[in-house]
Amino acid sequence: MAMTADGKIATANRVVHSLGSRRDLRHLYELRATADAVMCGARTVEISNTILSNGGESFRQQRLKTGLAEFPLRVIASGSGSINPDADIFKSTFSPIIVLTTKRASAKKLAELRKLGAEVKICGQTEINFPAAMRWLRTKWHVKRLLCEGGGELNAGLFFEGLVDETHLTICPKILGGRNAPTLAEGIGFQRLADAEDFQIQSIKLFQGELFTVFSR
Repeated sequence: MAMTADGKIATANRVVHSLGSRRDLRHLYELRATADAVMCGARTVEISNTILSNGGESFRQQRLKTGLAEFPLRVIASGSGSINPDADIFKSTFSPIIVLTTKRASAKKLAELRKLGAEVKICGQTEINFPAAMRWLRTKWHVKRLLCEGGGELNAGLFFEGLVDETHLTICPKILGGRNAPTLAEGIGFQRLADAEDFQIQSIKLFQGELFTVFSR
């Protein structure tokens, strides 16, 4: 994730969501090249117009050299199953698309997603059961390394369940402010400091005004 110095990952109106530099974008593709699957929340997929590709030929070659498929498996998380059928991701068929959802999703929405070519997996009653979803991805799709690219609600769900092993965070020299601007991890949050997820700083690199940091458990 890329965030401002005050912890925002987008403006309050979600118009500005791309904060990082070209180097940060390359770093994103470098991380994708190490993952079996890439996951985003439905709103992030729609707002960013991402198709979750491999980043180009050099990254395709890198994936093949390490025994991965040419393109990562693409995973979309949406508890309600509400995803714009015209989203760019559905127009690209280079790798399977998985939609993780819940029983809140209507039969109509599920049928629409399947018609678009996505495999739909119901994981939970009203909220996605992420531990169960991870086990299913490992068992059926052999996913050993999953890269999550946000947004904040999805990140929060993974942090809350203790499923995040490593965080790559680019800190951009900007201040956005805004009480409604999304942050790295949203949701209800931990109510006590003692319950917070603890990480260790693995590396910090300064490159042309941005801090590239890595935290791990």
